Amino acid sequence: MKNSELSEKKWRKFLRRVRLFRFVPFTEFVLAAGSLATGKLHENSDFDVVVGVRSGRIFTARFFAVLIFGVFGWRRKKLTHGQGASDKICLSHFVASKGYRLKPPYNDYWQNLYQSLVPVLGKREKIDEFFKANSWLSPARKYDVNKFKSNIFHIDAEDSRFKSFLTKVLSRGLGNWLEGALKNFQVKRIERSLKTNLGYKPRVVYNDDELEFHPDTKRIEEMMKSGVFNKRGA
Repeated sequence: MKNSELSEKKWRKFLRRVRLFRFVPFTEFVLAAGSLATGKLHENSDFDVVVGVRSGRIFTARFFAVLIFGVFGWRRKKLTHGQGASDKICLSHFVASKGYRLKPPYNDYWQNLYQSLVPVLGKREKIDEFFKANSWLSPARKYDVNKFKSNIFHIDAEDSRFKSFLTKVLSRGLGNWLEGALKNFQVKRIERSLKTNLGYKPRVVYNDDELEFHPDTKRIEEMMKSGVFNKRGA
């Protein structure tokens, strides 16, 4: 299959599946990342996303995302690879406003990735705020926020009634309690997992502003050494 045909097929499937975020409370925007955004696709590529969420509700948003995508069988699990990971949504990066700015190092891989991020859900105001926070991008690689107007991949879809209801119900006291309980539960699971699953130069962050899970970055370093991003000049 030609790369253009593979890309079209992958994007069609991704845009159908990513609509499930319309049911995930407290999500404010979704950006396509990884190979889907950079164009370095293969048949077994998964679908990486950066998910922007409301401050103070990051663990709640992640819980419902894992639950909902898991019910449909569209979530990539941490131990799946190859065909088992193909076309699954990889829920590896959630950010609230104070966590919008990527933590260093800002090498060519992250420069290329963040310049290539594609907004697919959410309002422009929050998406613009995210890119402005990432001012570390070199001038030649900054995301052009004006591309939002001509972005054919952005889904102009309203939140579901289910999401609106949960967001309203969980915005105050009950939501504060649930966020605390889910944070305690998830942090324990994360720390238990880190004892056995950490790989090469991990990038793992878990706090109230950011959840990032890249436990092994060996592949990233290998891509850097190959000079693939320097060759692209993007």
